[in-house]
Amino acid sequence: MQDPRTLYLGNPGLLNDPRLKGLNMVVSLTGFAEAGYTAQQVSDEILSELGAEEVVEFDVDQLFDYRSRRPRIRFIEDHFEELELPELKLYAVTDGLGHPFLLLSGPEPDLQWKRFSEAVAQIAEKLEVNLFASIASMPMPVPHTRPLPVTAHGSREDLVKGISAWKPIAEIGASASHMLEVTLTERGFGTVGYTVNVPQYLSEAELPQAAVTALEHLGAATKLNLPTDRLREASRDVERQIDEQVAASQEVQAIVHHLEQRYDENVGEETQRSLLARDESEIPDADELGAAIEAFLAEQDDQEGQE
Repeated sequence: MQDPRTLYLGNPGLLNDPRLKGLNMVVSLTGFAEAGYTAQQVSDEILSELGAEEVVEFDVDQLFDYRSRRPRIRFIEDHFEELELPELKLYAVTDGLGHPFLLLSGPEPDLQWKRFSEAVAQIAEKLEVNLFASIASMPMPVPHTRPLPVTAHGSREDLVKGISAWKPIAEIGASASHMLEVTLTERGFGTVGYTVNVPQYLSEAELPQAAVTALEHLGAATKLNLPTDRLREASRDVERQIDEQVAASQEVQAIVHHLEQRYDENVGEETQRSLLARDESEIPDADELGAAIEAFLAEQDDQEGQE
């Protein structure tokens, strides 16, 4: 493996600043599942609402496959401009009460995960990071009318215990955040991760309520005052729009009602289990949910076109 230190460019003044030692590191990487655009919203909200300084910038040319995730660019009349290249950075951030923390934010790397994880671990050791706290999201067979479940994981049992009553054993595709959690746990760091379970039929929409849930859990684990006011207001608007669309389709209502029943049965069971470990015959799968929602939305588009 090549030297991980050549994978990033650090700000010497901040990397050697004693005020940045012993802080918590929040990790919000986009690209893996990213149901409800949760990680993107979390990063955007923190960086737009709180003061931040760049501590480390990773070399995206070594980490990203531009042909699999092509950057966006604007064509304006006779020329191109505003090329949007990915950025993966570690920031020093100050929360609403003046408490500092670190934020690792950007798209999940396509390449060199092991080297990337080693680089983050070396930075964490240099800065004597107190806690590694990551967030993610997954599409799940849950209704939007119930509190979004969260799957907790990591080495800090005090921050994991009681978050999710379901304890599944499952083999899933890994993410760069997963590798970071494993690597840092092996190095002796305290780790915790929260995966927000987003309704499967809304996973491709931007759901601010998912970001609020993630920020609430991050804030509780790290004892930070993280911004949620704007997202809460946006959540109310989104919920009204969803309720109106659901009310207009009996088929969608039936699907949501079925998910509510299954959700309530699982939550109310004396011995609870993960929604990951489900009877496929009892819950609509992604194709069934997607087909119903797409048919409904197509119907709405046709109606709008006729107006």
